[in-house]
Amino acid sequence: MSDTGGDSERETESGGRNGNGNSNSNSNSSASDNGSNGGFDRTDAVDRLESLVDTVERDRMPVPVREVWAFGDVALGLDPVERLDIYLTKDILLRDESAPAAGGSGGSDEQDPDARFQESHGIEGVGKSVRADWAEEYPEFLRANANGHAAPEQCLAAHLLGDEHGTGDEPIHLEVCNASFEDNVTQRLRGATLREDYTQLLDPRGVCLWADGTRSDEAFRKLRESELALPTLSAALKMLGMEDEEATTAAKELHAWREEQDGVTVRGDVV
Repeated sequence: MSDTGGDSERETESGGRNGNGNSNSNSNSSASDNGSNGGFDRTDAVDRLESLVDTVERDRMPVPVREVWAFGDVALGLDPVERLDIYLTKDILLRDESAPAAGGSGGSDEQDPDARFQESHGIEGVGKSVRADWAEEYPEFLRANANGHAAPEQCLAAHLLGDEHGTGDEPIHLEVCNASFEDNVTQRLRGATLREDYTQLLDPRGVCLWADGTRSDEAFRKLRESELALPTLSAALKMLGMEDEEATTAAKELHAWREEQDGVTVRGDVV
């Protein structure tokens, strides 16, 4: 659920959270002392989002990135922001345009990128799951899943949230999917309801910061000035079709799950 532009209730469902989006209590937490429990000062949270978008615009990414969204606490106008929730829409790499030129002259006697990185890093799938030229330029950000295969969501997290761009242990949750934010909200709602696992929900209260190469300066302004008018999580879920009791239960479970998270967390899925 993107910004509706109307007046609506701020987040009040989770114990210990400030229902006033503009309150500055506990605002001494900042990017310089972000411990995993301290959160971000609001200004620092928006600065962090701008820095991430700068990196997406400037650097080659492991896979094409189409959208960057912010959702949850930062979209609600809370200060401090306990956890910074970010959503990336990325393309599945069907054909790596960088593969023919990666690693040198491209002669027939050269190893292909997949074989080369299996030998050097023990990771499969370079040039298939992630771009070969990205891996050549940023080998320090190459990450694999449990099966030893290059994992785009983990590579994106390492590149965008690693030590070079932040503390490396900031209270940030990154969602990565090939579907757009709004489409995935619906998909995850359906799956979470069927499995009765509400920790799999995607908080629908979000704002698009960057799409297909275009940054939304207006979205960043609204974030900085806490101008986005968004409902409580349970109300947002009811707007998506949940019954009152289920929406309240789902909101409580998702809040509880979020409060258990520590440092950088990453979740990737394919729709």
